[in-house]
Parts: sequence; C-alpha cells; structure tokens
Amino acid sequence: MKRVSYFADKNYKIGEVDPKLFGSFIEHLGRAVYTGIYEPEHPLADEDGFRKDVMDLVKELNVPIVRYPGGNFLSGYDWTDGIGPKEKRPTRLDLAWRTTETNEVGIDEFMKWAHKSNIEAMLAVNLGTGTPKEAGNLVEYTNHPGNTYWSDLRIQNGQKDPYNVKVWCLGNEMDGPWQIGQLNAEDYGKKAREAAKIMKWVDPTIKLVACGSSTAEMPTFPEWDRVVLEHLYEHVDYISCHRYYENLGNINDFLGSFADMDHFIKTIASTADYVQAKNRSKKKMYISFDEWNVWYQKKVELKDWEIAPPILEDNYSLLDSLVFGGLLCTLLQHVDRVKMASLAQLVNVIAPIFTQKGGPAIKQAIFYPFYQVSNFGRGVVLNSLVESPKIETNKHGEIPLVQSSTTYNLVDNTLSIFALNCSEDDDFVLDAQFRSFGQVKVIEHLVMDGTNLDATNTFETPDNVKPSQIDSTSKTGDHLEIKLPKMSWNMIRLQCES
Repeated sequence: MKRVSYFADKNYKIGEVDPKLFGSFIEHLGRAVYTGIYEPEHPLADEDGFRKDVMDLVKELNVPIVRYPGGNFLSGYDWTDGIGPKEKRPTRLDLAWRTTETNEVGIDEFMKWAHKSNIEAMLAVNLGTGTPKEAGNLVEYTNHPGNTYWSDLRIQNGQKDPYNVKVWCLGNEMDGPWQIGQLNAEDYGKKAREAAKIMKWVDPTIKLVACGSSTAEMPTFPEWDRVVLEHLYEHVDYISCHRYYENLGNINDFLGSFADMDHFIKTIASTADYVQAKNRSKKKMYISFDEWNVWYQKKVELKDWEIAPPILEDNYSLLDSLVFGGLLCTLLQHVDRVKMASLAQLVNVIAPIFTQKGGPAIKQAIFYPFYQVSNFGRGVVLNSLVESPKIETNKHGEIPLVQSSTTYNLVDNTLSIFALNCSEDDDFVLDAQFRSFGQVKVIEHLVMDGTNLDATNTFETPDNVKPSQIDSTSKTGDHLEIKLPKMSWNMIRLQCES
C-alpha cells in the first residue's frame, strides 16, 4: 500500500477560521424560497410559513450567514416590492430567470427566517437597475433606529428594532452580459463607490463586498478586479469571487477542481495586493467567495413566467461529494485571505438540502462534507506538510492525489484532518506525525466511498450516500498510520492529550 507523508505542528499556521467561511446563499430562483425555506401549506410549516424540517437541517449544517436575495435576480429587483401587507405587494416578471415573482417573501420575511435559523444576513443591493440612493434607503430601512421615513416604515411593517445587518454586497456579477444592467469595470467602480459612500454614511459600522469577476473564464479577468478595486479599495472590505465546477467527462480533471480553485484565489489575492501597493494603502483586502459549488449547467425546458419552477435542481452523486470535499479543503487552505464564502445555494437550487413540495426534505450527498467541515473545521488551519503521489491532468496540470487540510481547535484540544483520495486504483496510508501535540487519540474516522460513484440520495433512498465509521488507524512509535481508501472523502478527528 502506498504511503503519504504527513506532518502537522501547532505553531505552523495558515490562519484562523472565520465562521463566515461556512456561509450559504438563498436567491429568489427556482424553489430556493418558495417550497424551499417557505411553504405555508406544508404540514411542518410554522406560524410564519417556514418549513421547520428545512430549518432543522440548516441548523445542523451550522451555517452562520446567508446571502440574499441574489444572484442574477438581484439586478432587476426592487426591494420595496417585498415589504408591507402581502395582499398589496405587486407581482412582477423576473427577467433574470424568466419566472414570475409574487413577492410573498421579502426582506422582513427573510430576516425573520434568518433569526429563527440562528443566521446572520448578508444582504445585497441592486446596482443593475437600482441606484446608489435606493441602496442607502435599504440600509436605512434595515439599520436605522427610527424617526425617518424608511426606518418608520419598517416599524410600521412590524419590526420595531433595527435588524442591524452588518455585511452588504454591492451588486452581483456586474461584469456578465447575462446581468440586467451590466456595466464595465470603470462604470461599476464609480457607481459602487457612490453607493458605498451613501450606505456607510447611513451606517458607518457596515462591511461592504465589492463585485469581483463572475468567473475566471471572463475575458476581463482579472483586469476587472484591478480596475474595480482601484475605485473602491478604501471603501470596501472584501472583493467577491464566484466559481462553479462540473464533470465534463474527464474524471481526473473533475477531481482536480481544487487545483483550479487554488489558482483562482491566488490570482485574485495577488491582484488585490497590486492595488494595495499602487494605492500605498496599509489595508489588506480580503476575499468573499460568495458563490461556489459543483453545478451541472444543463438547460431545462420550462414554460416562461412560471412561479417557482424547478430550476437548477442538481441531484448530487458520491463523485460530486468527493470533488466538493476537495474544494472545501482549498477554502480552508486560504483562510488568511478568504474570510467569507457562500455555498450556492442552500435549498433545492444546486443545494445540499432538497425538498419535495408537501413532502419530506432530504440530505444530498454534498450535505455531509459541508456538515463535517462546518462543524469540525473551526479554530486554526495548520500549514500541514503532505508529500503525496501526483497525477497529470489535462486541465490542471500535475495535481496531488491526496488533497487535505487540517484544523486545530484550541477550545477542546482536537485536530480535524479532512482528506480526499483522488486515486482510482490505490488506497493510501497517511503516515502522520503530530509531535508538538504529544499523544493523540482517534475520536472517529468517517469516510465516504463506494464502488458506484454515480450513487445519489433520493426521496425513496435518502440514506444511499452518507459517511460510514471505519477503524483504519494504527500507532507506530510517534507516527499514526491512517488508511485513506481509494476514491474517498475522509474526516479524521483526533483528541490531543498534551
């Protein structure tokens, strides 16, 4: 059996994990909202129409922050359509997804759901058809105490205390020709700067996210990010990035998606650092990776202008969950720069949670790696040294067959090792040394693997793909030997005794 050398030291750190790294995303798209988080007719709906079974799964994932309300939907959305008495709210055409939006759920309903789900809101302002003044109005509505038009309207609508939303996105994918109100980098930078000024004048305590490149395939990447940051560097706290991955027929390329994400993050960080140097700024720009996932971008034939049609409802496989785990490792490896991330999305739309209208909610295969890293990947990420065999891919060049990341939680003195074995042929032994931690004891080793990489969870077989506990470790001197099965995602938790 082939061996992989592994070494971790408690003093060799990448950075501390910001809990916002495990955020997610709810857009008015498909069934994310309607029959996703909100279904008043469902037998498990609460008094406000929110599905309690979905809420329980969201809490299980330990998601700390959720981006809302878009997404492409955002750039044509008037937030005032979604406030006040529901019977008086207008029904609108959503041009982004060619659906009909009833506005039954708006900002107040979302904030109520977020409160019930123990989630912080990351709100986004429309910089497509919207104006900087309208962005400031929304901040006033959500965050100002009272005695003004917009804050008093919030109070009139039933929310006396301010929501105090602290994180705001300045638009969505404004570089994309698919976006309503697309702008070039110069025009977006100027418009976003004026919105940022107004929003921070209303509430100086908020944090702002500039709209970065929507994908590395854009011909303007990373020039877009440079120009935008030159306009916004001292006005914002984060630059956003979006990246999706799908299996295009080459399994090694798909498994190696983590290498692409790694390169993407490094490019954005270096672009931001260039602007910092050019501006002679002392401020470090951080990254909000506020859209990422495995997404099969296949077309689905639907009628135009339906209400909450089943759009982008990928059914994730075991293979998808392996790739997904590798991406999580990459995010952890960049916690020094990536301070926030949003898994896109949370329910039904390319999501870990999948619901049946009027029926149950199930965990998709990708639910489990996210649950594991969100719950046990807290603390400090260690710069562990891994010597792994490599493989040549068509898309990413040479990649390691073992992608891993390690976190150390000082609160309970535990280590969590997350590891993806990409080899189709070989089990590996992780030959691990933890000398600075003294004696270590295995708490659990959970693995996701199997002979059928296309296996999925369905409403009929909801537990078809899930982790299993294995006993695969042995002690040799000061080494811990851990078996990583071929084509597997692993979480190994260790109790440190020193």
